[in-house]
Amino acid sequence: MAEAKGQKRSFSTLVQQPAPNFKLMACMPDDSFQEVELASYQGKKYVVLYTYPADFTFVCASELVTFSKMQKEFDDRGVQVLGLSIDTEHVHKAWKNTPQDKGGIGPMSHPLLADVKKEVSDAYGCLLDNGLALRAVYIIDKEGIVRSEMKNDLPLGRNVEEVLRVLDALQFHEKSVKDGNPMVCPCQWKKGAKAMKPTTEGVAEYFKGK
Repeated sequence: MAEAKGQKRSFSTLVQQPAPNFKLMACMPDDSFQEVELASYQGKKYVVLYTYPADFTFVCASELVTFSKMQKEFDDRGVQVLGLSIDTEHVHKAWKNTPQDKGGIGPMSHPLLADVKKEVSDAYGCLLDNGLALRAVYIIDKEGIVRSEMKNDLPLGRNVEEVLRVLDALQFHEKSVKDGNPMVCPCQWKKGAKAMKPTTEGVAEYFKGK
């Protein structure tokens, strides 16, 4: 293990901060090329932005296909899913048009963004020194605020169900605040489970009911 003494550590997160806006070309679900702007969803939809290292790679293929297969789950929650890598929109299209048994991903139900200048990956804090992006997921609320960020190293595939769980927790909390009865979501909370009042008494009540 590396010696920590005397080392300076930098800590930064986008959570609770406005999501950096961007305008990028994308390969759309119908294989057309269009410019996508993050700000266009503000006030209308939640956004799940996920980044991945590159097209025609390995773990990425399984992740993109899973995000796509779960499109209805995101639709039901009012969420726009956006995938992003440093490839061009043309390479995205080529990967989509390559059969899965040949290493491709097939049709996608959401846009794939082309961060060819790597400016978005850099702004979101997931750009590696080798020019690739980490496997990151950013959950952005309707007001354009980042509410969650998850980052995995390159060999480690993500759990899309965990993204949905965090979305459910966020939307449950927002509704409780709107209803005048703020509640927070404890460890491993799932939709329909018991939540917690954000007080010491609320913690005691939660544990009493377990």
